[in-house]
Amino acid sequence: MTLQLSIGLTSNPRTWPIIDGRAKADGVDLIPTVLHPSELFWRQLHFAEFAVSEMSVSSLMIAKCRGDDRFVGLPIFTTRMFFHAGILVRKDPGIDKPSDLKGKKVGIPEYQQTAALWIRAALQHEFGVAPQDMEFWMERPASRSHGGATGFKAPPGVTIHTIPDEKNIGSMMLSGELDAALFYLVDANPIDRSKVDLASHPDIKWLFPDRIAETVRYYRKTGFYPINHMMVVRKDVADKEPWVVLNVLKAFNRANAIAEAERIEQVEYHLKTGLMSGDERTQILHHGVAANRKTIEAIAQYSLEQGLTPRLVKLEELFVANTMDS
Repeated sequence: MTLQLSIGLTSNPRTWPIIDGRAKADGVDLIPTVLHPSELFWRQLHFAEFAVSEMSVSSLMIAKCRGDDRFVGLPIFTTRMFFHAGILVRKDPGIDKPSDLKGKKVGIPEYQQTAALWIRAALQHEFGVAPQDMEFWMERPASRSHGGATGFKAPPGVTIHTIPDEKNIGSMMLSGELDAALFYLVDANPIDRSKVDLASHPDIKWLFPDRIAETVRYYRKTGFYPINHMMVVRKDVADKEPWVVLNVLKAFNRANAIAEAERIEQVEYHLKTGLMSGDERTQILHHGVAANRKTIEAIAQYSLEQGLTPRLVKLEELFVANTMDS
């Protein structure tokens, strides 16, 4: 008899083969709900609504440190991005390089979110700009934040304000109340409220004029392709049906192979990103602990450095034991 399980997913090339049924889990009928990540993580962290779900890596580490044992992680990494290359700044305050962010007011949807964690790490380790050097303005109130479920408090020495309900990151950037948007979300969802297209506004510019060149530089120097989302299974499901864990992992490996084959066909994409050129066929997006150990250990270290977690989270705490050799 096939086990039916709800699964919460975001829409991207590596989840669509699961969503549209091209990649199936043996013995499991995964019933997908496709949501924006801001809403998905809020619902899962507050209500554990889905048996299987994508999850913010940062939020999972914080939850684990607080003794929240509702979820077990799978080494399935559905979303990656070079987040720091997407920083937007006003043209008038004279912000021309990352070090110019010192002393500036910066907007962020949520301080604890994984994208923000990676951005602060890049600013600190690549450009010498520590979180304490900036003044943060956070768009999400506690009631609509992931941190509202994990008990988030501002780390020592870091100044974080909550943006009033009648304002948002976009409006404060245009009014000059903010100097930079470290991470900016305008996708329609019930959690985030910015709407204006900052990237196309004449008063706004990218901090890195050549964003592709910066991502290539960062990747070649660090070897990190920052992981943003991973998969989790509710612990009650994993305890009752332990075989589900590996079967879901295998399904996502099949989905990844499908997405990878489609990616290789997109020659223009490879040349544009600069991550692949000529006849090079480097595979840079793999699931499993072994292929991603360095990146996960790095984000765990950054979380500790930034005061999000009180201790270093070990990989053995995040992932189901029988997936550690994957």
